[in-house]
Amino acid sequence: MNKILGASKDALPNAEQVVAGAGRIADAAERLLLLAKQSVGEVVDAAPKSDAHQHISHGLAWLSTYAQSLRQMHAWAERLQPEGRFGDIERLILQIGAQEYGEQIAGGIVMSQNEIVRLADLGVSRDATRKYEDDLYAVTDTWPAEVAKSELAELIAAQPAATTFGDTGLDEVHAAMRDEMRRFSDVEVKPFAHQWHLQNEYIPYDTISKLAELGVFGVSFPEEFGGMGLGKEAMCIVSEELSRGYIGVGSLGTRSEIAGELILANGSDEQKQHYLPKIAAGEILPTAVFTEPNTGSDLASLQTRAVLEGDDYVVTGQKTWITHPVRADVMTLLIRTNPDEKGYKGLSMLLAEKSRGTDADPFPAEGMTGGEIEVLGYRGMKEFDISFDGFKVPKEQLLGGSEGQGFKQLMATFEAARIQTAARAIGVAQCAMDLALAYALERKQFGKEIYAFPRVANKIAMMAVEIMIARQLTYFSAREKDQGRRCDLESGMAKLLGARIAWASADNALQIHGGNGFALEYPISRVLCDARILNIFEGAAEIQAQVIARRLLDKRN
Repeated sequence: MNKILGASKDALPNAEQVVAGAGRIADAAERLLLLAKQSVGEVVDAAPKSDAHQHISHGLAWLSTYAQSLRQMHAWAERLQPEGRFGDIERLILQIGAQEYGEQIAGGIVMSQNEIVRLADLGVSRDATRKYEDDLYAVTDTWPAEVAKSELAELIAAQPAATTFGDTGLDEVHAAMRDEMRRFSDVEVKPFAHQWHLQNEYIPYDTISKLAELGVFGVSFPEEFGGMGLGKEAMCIVSEELSRGYIGVGSLGTRSEIAGELILANGSDEQKQHYLPKIAAGEILPTAVFTEPNTGSDLASLQTRAVLEGDDYVVTGQKTWITHPVRADVMTLLIRTNPDEKGYKGLSMLLAEKSRGTDADPFPAEGMTGGEIEVLGYRGMKEFDISFDGFKVPKEQLLGGSEGQGFKQLMATFEAARIQTAARAIGVAQCAMDLALAYALERKQFGKEIYAFPRVANKIAMMAVEIMIARQLTYFSAREKDQGRRCDLESGMAKLLGARIAWASADNALQIHGGNGFALEYPISRVLCDARILNIFEGAAEIQAQVIARRLLDKRN
């Protein structure tokens, strides 16, 4: 590699060379994935119920996520080129991204701060790795990454503030929607987000009303139920731009998305007609009530009971980590209606209505109490523990009118929920980059802007690269969902990668701020806290990797 140190911009490849090189890297990644899948599969098949193989099975999930990311970045470039939209920024983003992910596949993929998985761990022999090394390094041996990052950093600094760096590949309709959401976020969210965070305030009802007027709560709902009928890709754009302002605002739509998916796919005609238009209009605010103190991701162990007494289900039990429950009007409440049926089969879903509460009286409903869980970030809606003791729900509020379907109903929502969470992660990552760039261009040390120092500029350039990678993987997942294809694998990958990128972007952005970033007055301190939750909710990173690995190995048969 020493031969390229100090190389100039003249050493950089043209667009055609970059796209071709990225294609070679994607092809090599997919071939290595096939080898790894076979090897890991043999190990797991020999002891299918053992947890001892988590490192390699989760490593397989990360290798697959990288391979799909490379494929979608290459596809993005091939779509933009014929339209004359693949310019210098796009070329550099593709070169740096393909180069970095190709080299990580060859040398070791970072699963977390202190966990690296290597091809040898996955049973891929050194000889097999050598066979594809030339392809994995297709844009490395000749074209220097540091020169590419330097040029990208220059182009980023020349762009207008708070823009999106690189053509996202959206059509005119979706691009216009992005612009509208960004304008709203710039005026109605960003100026107030840090105050909401520092003072642990709810997002104001006035802001929620304005979101409803924009149609945020019914973006992907069918028009017959008062929605916009625009699908999951549009939902991603809305979630991304609102979360770029503040993750709490971007997450308000998640409540509606989950409830809407549940009711649309499983509700009776009466339930659909009653709830969907009101949720889409923002008249009804829903919340998801699934998690319990001792179950976490193990929903099969859920214990909250609902016993049918006359015309009502009487609910008893505890729930935790419930987001925005105080001001919600209806809870999608996962409970056990059949105590004799262990595991998933005894679970049902209730559409449990309740009165809105206040800080002074959070749960005015009879048979329902709760306390706030104080959290580092993600504060605008507040988290609560909830206890039910004789809480009554009319039996006609059973989702779909049939008991024992709750887990199946919930599983059908996970694809959309994880796509939406991936989009929120992109927004948080973009917010971190916005703050880092503004600070680096303004802050002076040793007589110059700190952006002039390569390690500062390189951090920001890599944010732009990885944000685009996460964005293309997420949009791909959304399009798969919109086309009616199963996409739990793709959405899981988008969520897994997006959460890591959000955390890395926030952490690096705070590092760029130095000591000031550690001060509560600087918004990057909030963004760091907000970013951390993304690796936990909607499936912790380890659970997400487990789900992806299981699907990958199932697909062998």
